[in-house]
This record gives sequence, structure tokens and C-alpha cells, in this order.
Amino acid sequence: MSNSPRVEYIGDTRIGEKGQLTIPKQYRDELGLDAGAPVAVLRVGEGLILIPEQKRYRRLCESIMSVLARRRLTPKDMLDSLPEARSRVYARRYPALAGPTHAGTGRRAKSR
Repeated sequence: MSNSPRVEYIGDTRIGEKGQLTIPKQYRDELGLDAGAPVAVLRVGEGLILIPEQKRYRRLCESIMSVLARRRLTPKDMLDSLPEARSRVYARRYPALAGPTHAGTGRRAKSR
């Protein structure tokens, strides 16, 4: 498949009972779309545009890996930081349940 944008008529399909559309196999193969592949749906006037999201997720993963490499963080470093990160998120989301022990989370504890 060339990288130049092209517009072509694919064919007709029908919306199933659960709102599903079938993309012809030829195009799924050309675009590398497997079952469960993420697809963005954009509404343009009375039409819909379907955009495979694989490239977006790949760029996101590459960006994350770049930051980790630049900061010389290992997967172990990331896993080791999870308990504290979870605690901060919990304290922000549920301040009444977290109690005063999480006062250093960047949010003031609510007074009763």
C-alpha cells in the first residue's frame, strides 16, 4: 500500500443488530486491522469517517519509551513507584477515606 492518501469506494455494508459494521477483509489486511483493533469514529456532517488508531498508539508507546530511556528508568523503577502513585491518586479521589496520613499528597485534607 502506498503512503499517498487515496479515496476509493469500498462497497456497501450493513449495520448489524448490535451496531457493528463489517470492513471487507481486503482492507482489514491492507491496513493491518485485527479483531479488537482500535478505530476512531469521526462525524463529518451526515457522514462518518473511520480511522485506525494503531499508529497513534504506536507513537504514544514510542514517546513513553523515549522518556523512560532518557531518564534511564527501568521497568522495575516504574513498578516500584506504583504504591506511592496509587496512594496519591486514592488520597485525591477519596480524601475523606484517605485520612490525614496522606497530607503530603499535594492536596489539603478536608476539615470535618
